[in-house]
Amino acid sequence: MSEHAGWPIAGTGAVASIGRTPAEIFDSLCAGTSGLHPMRGFERSYYTGDRLYEIDDRGAAGDVPGRATAFLLEAIAQALAEAGVDERLGDIPVLVGTGLRELRSVELWARGEVPYTAGELHFGTALRERFGATMTHTVSNACSASLYALSLGTDLLAAGAETVVVAGVDAVTESMVGIADRLQSVAPDAVRPFDRNRRGTILGEGASAVVLRRTEDPARPAPGRVRGVAVNCDAHHTTAPEPGSIATAIRDAHRRAGVTPEDIDLVMLHGTGTHANDAAEARAIRAVFGPAPQKALMTAMKSMTGHTSGASGLHSLIVALRAMEGGLVPPTLGLDEPIEDVEEFRIVRDAAAPADLALAQVNAFGFGGINAVALVAGRR
Repeated sequence: MSEHAGWPIAGTGAVASIGRTPAEIFDSLCAGTSGLHPMRGFERSYYTGDRLYEIDDRGAAGDVPGRATAFLLEAIAQALAEAGVDERLGDIPVLVGTGLRELRSVELWARGEVPYTAGELHFGTALRERFGATMTHTVSNACSASLYALSLGTDLLAAGAETVVVAGVDAVTESMVGIADRLQSVAPDAVRPFDRNRRGTILGEGASAVVLRRTEDPARPAPGRVRGVAVNCDAHHTTAPEPGSIATAIRDAHRRAGVTPEDIDLVMLHGTGTHANDAAEARAIRAVFGPAPQKALMTAMKSMTGHTSGASGLHSLIVALRAMEGGLVPPTLGLDEPIEDVEEFRIVRDAAAPADLALAQVNAFGFGGINAVALVAGRR
């Protein structure tokens, strides 16, 4: 393997409000299907905003514990099946990025609504029971968590591991809904990344997973390769991102992958639809790519999935793989009046756009200045 050939992605798995497999999610995105829906798990009258991008899995019984864990297991099982990896993982490392873990289960337990044990709060318990996994690690790095886990995964491969499972997951919790509702004086009606009339983000939920290999199995051509991942943490502000640190992460990812901005065909934007985050991301891209990047197409999938937090980075990476495989870039919904910083960007709007794509950049930025950027190449 040459210096920048990258690590083979042998399998992928994902669940979200708009689909329960990577194929379903990608098809929904390309069709412009939104997962936004009136709240299913919480009392709507308590909040100014009453919509979320939830997975519709509760049924008539109402809210149930362990939903984040269930999403995680579903995504990993899909990825293992596609990769042809035996589900009895043993000492194959499993790295999980998340924002909130099983906080919703804690909320239900605290109200006396469900019995729940401390051991069930740790994803490692379920991963051991379901997959026989004996080496599991969970990192809580807010909205960039799954790409942080991806960075750790590539480090393990570089250190000699043959196979690594990397995943991200989050389920919507009532406490986070309440915090967001109080912080946003006017409730957003949808996630509108980079639009002048954006009002803020709306939470979504789901899980994403990839199986990384040290070497490619000739019998199973990899759908793509991780060319490089860069992470940093500036602790600049609790919530407001710092454009300079984001630009540093982008440049570092390019350096690790051995590429330049001119090599990149697609940018999967973080695109939360918040005033500060969208502006900072746009300024960072302009700083690295120049004021008017002419080649790379861009899109922001949170306009249809909501902000899936710990799962969002790998969600975007998996969609990027599908886009490169199918030569089609999903649109960004709700982008009617672009902010000045992105007026010259080639953001796909309104309808999916056909394109010849070979290399994608995936952005993920979290609270506290936790930044992560990945470069992924399509099937060779």
